[in-house]
Amino acid sequence: MNSREKIQAVISEMNKVVVGQERLINRLLIGLFSGGHVLLEGVPGLAKTLTINTLAKVLDLHFHRIQFTPDLLPSDLVGTMIYNPLKGEFDVKKGPIFAQIILADEINRAPAKVQSALLEAMAERQVTIGDTSYLLEKPFLVLATQNPVEQEGTFPLPEAQVDRFMMKVHLNYLTKEEELEVMRRMSDINHVSDPKTVMNLQDIYTIQNEINDITISETLERYIIELIFATRNPADYGLTQEANYVQFGASPRATIQLNLAAKVTAYLEGRDYVLPEDIKEVAPDILNHRIMLSYEAEAENITTLDIIQTILNTVAINR
Repeated sequence: MNSREKIQAVISEMNKVVVGQERLINRLLIGLFSGGHVLLEGVPGLAKTLTINTLAKVLDLHFHRIQFTPDLLPSDLVGTMIYNPLKGEFDVKKGPIFAQIILADEINRAPAKVQSALLEAMAERQVTIGDTSYLLEKPFLVLATQNPVEQEGTFPLPEAQVDRFMMKVHLNYLTKEEELEVMRRMSDINHVSDPKTVMNLQDIYTIQNEINDITISETLERYIIELIFATRNPADYGLTQEANYVQFGASPRATIQLNLAAKVTAYLEGRDYVLPEDIKEVAPDILNHRIMLSYEAEAENITTLDIIQTILNTVAINR
């Protein structure tokens, strides 16, 4: 099979287990092939954990699931030094962060010290234990789930950490037909879905090299820049009302990752060039966690997605 056939095989195997989450699967693949972490937000029961677990099985990558809880310690995540009386010295015991795919389940239930420990791994792809830094395996991908912050027992994630996530994907309930299919599948208490491994590490490297060859015109590169600057200075683009709603816009990291995500989207669509539709498709997920709204926006029930859609509708492509 060629690379695109293997991608279709991955999607097919995941659909054997997961129902009605095509967009979620697409976003996870974009994160995988671009090396970007993905944050998933939604109420419990939307198959977030199941989808990530299934992806790890299909890809034949080293996988760890970490349940984040209020009593979790940084050493529970990265590891610690343990004294060995026979040797008379300390040995390193590595934590579960040493894997290629990390499922950080309910990430916003852990306190700030744990989030700080995870931040180094996400940003630098390394972990420091004692005086020594250890490189993490490649690819290293954090796929985190979080419950809405209004729920009891949750902590808002630090802005610096949220910005390390390439995308924040909001999940909605299934349709009636999709939920009917879930109910029918689970009516058999002995039902076991065992997806096959259809892609390995070398396949991922091959696909990433092919994505590097995807072309994007200078016109679309400048369009990405205009979109990012419109989040920072809406008034410069005639969005005077939105200027009152936005406190801070997207960071330069958003510029880089919007470009990468658009290229992966084009690749998954079977093209070797980027279209404006590719940028618009992924822009909401790239930008929605990077725009900080003012109190006025919250008072008027204006969301970041509202702002992003207005920007996409307003900013023109200068050919």
